[in-house]
Amino acid sequence: MKFVTTPLLGAILFCAVVPVEAQSQAADATPAFRKLDSVEARVQGCVTCHGQQGQGTANGYFPRIAGKPAGYLYNQLIAFRNGTRHYPPMNYLVAYLPDAYLKEMAEHFAAQRPAYSPQERPVLSAAAVARGQMLVTAGDPKKGLPACIACHGANLMGMEPGIPGLAGLRPAYVVGQLTRWRVGERHAAEPDCMKRIANRLTDEDISAVAGYLALQTPATNASPEPSNLVRMPFACGSQR
Repeated sequence: MKFVTTPLLGAILFCAVVPVEAQSQAADATPAFRKLDSVEARVQGCVTCHGQQGQGTANGYFPRIAGKPAGYLYNQLIAFRNGTRHYPPMNYLVAYLPDAYLKEMAEHFAAQRPAYSPQERPVLSAAAVARGQMLVTAGDPKKGLPACIACHGANLMGMEPGIPGLAGLRPAYVVGQLTRWRVGERHAAEPDCMKRIANRLTDEDISAVAGYLALQTPATNASPEPSNLVRMPFACGSQR
């Protein structure tokens, strides 16, 4: 059978094709976070508090999660889901999400490198600055305290696969997390090296460390350091 395309049929076919092409172009122009089947859409519950790229809030209430090791972020999501880390909004948000979903979310934010939000610099006494600098850069051998940079990196950007960066965190957040570790409200995989360290810190030490960290200018576009188990002062379950 010979098929003949008439002018009318050609016009009909053209009209039928154009909307499909237009829809395809429109879909390509749609921002990733508006597409149902995209990781950007799946993390909208996260960015509501932590920022579109995980940069945290300007006042630092919600911490920066961008650029932290994916293994660390994944461990925290698992802890929130399983209830071993307590913060109700996060516990509810991830309560029914599977491991693969949480891993995808962690990898997404680990790959982000947004600019750091300016934060208010704390006012510290000279003694507090000196103590904070000592603990962060050299530790305190008399108390068995290693330097923060021994694990969290020379630029305080963390270490793969499971140690977070400390750069850009507000003092109150750092104080809160160290205190929770010291009193047993926060845990990590055994051996829990942070619990061991936090138990040796006084309230003054914690305030000095948090304040000194807030005085540091975060490195631009830096990434966590590669894993270096030889350099680490303690065995740490988060690095398995």
